[in-house]
Amino acid sequence: MERRFSVKAFSPLILTTFPISTTMPTSLDHIWSELSETLKTKVSKDTFDRWFGGLVLCNLSDTSLTLAAPNEIHQLWIETNYLPVLQELISERFEGARTLKIVVSDENGEAPSEEEEAAVEVVKPKPTPSAQINGTAKPTKADRKSGLNPTYQFNNFVVGPNSQFAHAASLAVADAPSVRYNPLFIHGGSGLGKTHLMQAIGNKILGERDRASILYLTCETFTNEFIDAIQRGQLTKFRAKYRKAEILLIDDVQFLGGKDRSQEEFFHTFNSLFDGQKHIVITSDRPACEISRLEPRLVSRFECGLTVELSPPSMETRIAILHQKRDEWGVKIDEEIITFLAERISRNVRRLEGALMRIASFASLSGEHVGLDRVEGLLKDILREEAARQVSIDAIQRKVAEHFDIRLADMTSRRRPANIAFPRQVAMYMSRRMTKCSLVEIGDAFGGRDHGTVIHAHKKVTQAINTDDSLRQVVDLLSSSLR
Repeated sequence: MERRFSVKAFSPLILTTFPISTTMPTSLDHIWSELSETLKTKVSKDTFDRWFGGLVLCNLSDTSLTLAAPNEIHQLWIETNYLPVLQELISERFEGARTLKIVVSDENGEAPSEEEEAAVEVVKPKPTPSAQINGTAKPTKADRKSGLNPTYQFNNFVVGPNSQFAHAASLAVADAPSVRYNPLFIHGGSGLGKTHLMQAIGNKILGERDRASILYLTCETFTNEFIDAIQRGQLTKFRAKYRKAEILLIDDVQFLGGKDRSQEEFFHTFNSLFDGQKHIVITSDRPACEISRLEPRLVSRFECGLTVELSPPSMETRIAILHQKRDEWGVKIDEEIITFLAERISRNVRRLEGALMRIASFASLSGEHVGLDRVEGLLKDILREEAARQVSIDAIQRKVAEHFDIRLADMTSRRRPANIAFPRQVAMYMSRRMTKCSLVEIGDAFGGRDHGTVIHAHKKVTQAINTDDSLRQVVDLLSSSLR
């Protein structure tokens, strides 16, 4: 019996069908078994069992590796959340760069002709469900050459107060590349939308000029290709590839830290593009000046354009993101579950979407109505980790006491000199902003004070922050260090 698979490469998207025998070669089974053992050390047991247990290594060549997933939900989840992990495994296990493809089982597909099989790499793919809804995907040959994922568009990026500036700057670059904000440096925590905005820039430009020379890649890919080019004696070809681009999009540039030869190469690539009035967009999980062991000359170049930050989304923005994904995927999720997810998962949009995907997957595969009690069971690992990351009142008190050089005991004492009372009010303000504790619980943690005292402290510190930039910076610094 033959099973058929629908091939969908991550970037660019490629869909077609071809027959694969259910009896895979022993060597492929053995290789996947080895990779799986390493993968188990990088993800939780529940994650591996839920998403990777059903994968099959169905093809391996000198240039590509293909994995078969049981359905499109598994495929989408792995592509969205774990491609970097899988690509790292492949890099560690094999020499030379290999393209990773995710494959979806298709029992009813027709066997393609030899010509169709040979043309797999240039077949125009079907739009993904999200692309069909938004009408934005243009998976052309240019997409495949650029490395862009056509599902990342400006019109499916949910803009909130946390991302308004970054979104506006990215849109301005897409409207006038090589004119505005060069380079554009976007920084923020993992899963907040840096890659989405960066690729949206490339996709918008490609949508208007399909012959535009755009390259998107991660910094890790740049480094790996550089090392491979040195080993193969192909530095000239490597440099030509990147220095002829009109738009260079580099993701996760913090990985350059400590890699001296890669920094040297990237420095000259940056200069070549910048001097040629080509546009460079860079993302990082931290500001350029905070990247460990990054040469000062690169820091100065990254900071010579526009730097924008993506911060964690507000409650309203998180709810809007979940609503959009629910509508994109065409699933029915109760409003109380949407609110529950937005309240409990606050700092990582990718994790928020992943939690919704897990609920939608269970509802689709089981046919059951998913209630709040079931959600807590499905997401116990995510909720446990999120709870562990929550800032406690005790941690806030310690941090504030340390900064203002007072005793921790002063946080709960009845002493009221100004050098003690105001830091205590700052700690109450931060406790109300950074924890989910009630006013009564906060008051109890500060020596049994009533909720009115907490409200007064919050109001006083809010007014002080609005008029005193130095105090605002102190509170921001303390909040960042706690997170």
